[in-house]
Amino acid sequence: MSHTLQEPPAASARDDARWEAVVARDAAFDGRFYYSVATTEVYCRPSCAARLAKRSNVRFHDTPADAERAGFRPCKRCKPDQPSLDERHAEKVAKACRLIEAAEEAAKLDDLAEAVGLSSYHFHRIFKAAIGVTPKAYATAQRNKRVRAQLGRSETVIEAIYDAGFNSNGWFYATSSELLGMTPSDFRAGGANQTLRFAIGECSLGAILVAASEKGVCAVLLGDDPDALAQDLQNQFPRAELIGGDAAFERLAAKVIGFVEAPGIGLDLPLDVRGTAFQHRVWDALRRIPASATASYAEIAQSIGSPKSVRAVARACAANRLAVAIPCHRVVRTDGSLSGYRWGVARKRTLLGKEARSRSR
Repeated sequence: MSHTLQEPPAASARDDARWEAVVARDAAFDGRFYYSVATTEVYCRPSCAARLAKRSNVRFHDTPADAERAGFRPCKRCKPDQPSLDERHAEKVAKACRLIEAAEEAAKLDDLAEAVGLSSYHFHRIFKAAIGVTPKAYATAQRNKRVRAQLGRSETVIEAIYDAGFNSNGWFYATSSELLGMTPSDFRAGGANQTLRFAIGECSLGAILVAASEKGVCAVLLGDDPDALAQDLQNQFPRAELIGGDAAFERLAAKVIGFVEAPGIGLDLPLDVRGTAFQHRVWDALRRIPASATASYAEIAQSIGSPKSVRAVARACAANRLAVAIPCHRVVRTDGSLSGYRWGVARKRTLLGKEARSRSR
């Protein structure tokens, strides 16, 4: 009696999903798998524009090497054995980023485009798609980063501004409160002249610290050690005045803790959010995700008009210092699985579980 070897259900479901990607010619799957066609003896990327083969003639492979070991040769149209167009673009963008970061003065768009071998228009388009901001905005962000470092070392604020690559101090002063969260002089002094109220409590996720400036809540930190949370806040503002919250602030902190335990009650807080323009766009999108839902990094990138900025979205999520208030725990991988979380994947899973139970009530 002969027996037919059945494909495991998980493998069959995986191949069904891969076939759907091939049918859609979905470039998002390029590099994640390859497919071969028995009748042509070639293998391709999922996005290959060649005529769609019959499903019965198609096999899937994890790498080009796997396909070639199985006796297939690379397609001459999509060239699956070479870096993809997106990969080549990513290399050019990475090179441009390094040039911007190393430049003492703001690099010109035409010079950057020439350095990576693209037209100015094409370079500007792929840079924004990959990073989420224009080359000019990225250069400004890098200078802002340098000026933060220089403010702690230079003898004067003006010296720090020029040392960081700004040709004019007027624009920097006009935007400094948004960029630094305080005046340059106060930032240079480690947060001197700024008062932050804070409270530390316990919740089902462990220790929780809530801190606020005069503008609003500027940090919601989670961890295992209350002292470590307080030290984290102190490290960010080494010369700010940190004081325990009064009764009104304690009520605000209790509101945050209450939301962690019962997400269904909602959370509406005045926030003092500090970050780049791109980070603000991501964080605004996160706050629009309902407590009963999740979104993928790709969906967030799509919603802010930068569909290729998935990695930049992930970095913005990782930079979030306002746990639960800006719900980066609601962002998952495309397949729905949990990815990294600043405060630990276990806490992410717990938060999502609480929200799911709250929704079912």
